[in-house]
Amino acid sequence: MTANSLARKYEARRVIPKDQRVATSAMIASLAAEGYDTVDAPFGHALVDLAKDRPEIVGLTADLSKYTDLHVFAKACPDRFFQMGMAEQVMLSAAAGLAREGFIPFATTYAVFASRRAYDFICMAIAEENLPVKIVCALPGLTTGYGPSHQAFEDLAIFRGLPNLTIIDPCDAVDIAQMVPAMADHPGPVYARLLRGKVPSVIDRYRPDYKFQIGKAALLRDGRDVLVVSTGLMTMRALDAAEKLAADGVDVAVLHCPTVKPLDREAILAEARKSGRLVVTAENHTVIGGLGEAVAGILMRERVHPDFRMIGLPDEFLEAGALPTLHEMYGISVDAVAAQIKGWL
Repeated sequence: MTANSLARKYEARRVIPKDQRVATSAMIASLAAEGYDTVDAPFGHALVDLAKDRPEIVGLTADLSKYTDLHVFAKACPDRFFQMGMAEQVMLSAAAGLAREGFIPFATTYAVFASRRAYDFICMAIAEENLPVKIVCALPGLTTGYGPSHQAFEDLAIFRGLPNLTIIDPCDAVDIAQMVPAMADHPGPVYARLLRGKVPSVIDRYRPDYKFQIGKAALLRDGRDVLVVSTGLMTMRALDAAEKLAADGVDVAVLHCPTVKPLDREAILAEARKSGRLVVTAENHTVIGGLGEAVAGILMRERVHPDFRMIGLPDEFLEAGALPTLHEMYGISVDAVAAQIKGWL
């Protein structure tokens, strides 16, 4: 242990006032989705539906089928399900081998384990060979309260620089159900963040005609004052914050980017070029190396210079605790998003 890490270990921790604490399990993925219908295990059911007509679809997990919704697939297709144990490197190497034999493997684990523990195996065995392995990972960003060991707050930054790898960050059950067949049809490797369990259905309330497409953004709400470019569950939060801000006369547009790589450059530029609007990015990820910096790079290279802000997690190891408390603390709750936007106007 270095002197710096030793100092961090024993430094005073941030104290949350008692009236702000929420007593819930750290593992409950509380998405503050009040008022939305939910879908149970949309990934698992979508994979089962796809596998009915696609015998090349197989599923692998690193002892986490129940916690990545792959147990639904395991029950429906037991002869095409492989339990690899707590060994992500082995699982992803096996997935690469299966892909070489003509299968389309969907491999599941937690995002933190795929990005930190198995990166070299993904790089050398899958991405470099451009194999159609689909890596689907639960607990992305701040969707668990178990602390830095399970919080994949930097996974997008880790994977964005990897050639050949497509990156998906779905907003809700609609995105998840539609992304599964799109992933299978995509010829190369894909990394997808996953919301699991009872997942809200949000997008169809704003865009009943919505169709998930790799590399395409969707304008879910228009507005004259602010443009929020968002991905993942932060699209859900941006839409709810927009409703809240509308009561104060602030008109917010929300451009959802379900794929972080490739980004829909044309859609982002078209919306950002509309004069007079504050442009804000929102992501459940550190502000280092994620959606915000990717969007900023696009705008700078094209000499588009709106008033620009970023909402995301700080560049630090995050606290453990109940998710509602943590989301408020780190500025990604609905109220926190609305307050930040209003403060920038």
